Amino acid sequence: DGEALRPAQVSWQNRDQLRFVLRQGKKRQIRRMCELVGLTAVGLKRVRIGKVMLSDLPDGQWRYLRDDETFG
Repeated sequence: DGEALRPAQVSWQNRDQLRFVLRQGKKRQIRRMCELVGLTAVGLKRVRIGKVMLSDLPDGQWRYLRDDETFG
């Protein structure tokens, strides 16, 4: 949509996987970033939202925040 986005940090995890750290996420942003450099995003997995780790949360599920958790 032509809107400038905040910078993202991108690093290689291994020869097949990239790690993206976004400060602002837009629909299909990661897929478009990959396409711009000739890569195809085959799958995406969100591992954290703000300071909340999602490691034990099954795909498609949700949970209430604990008292000590915030997205900030």
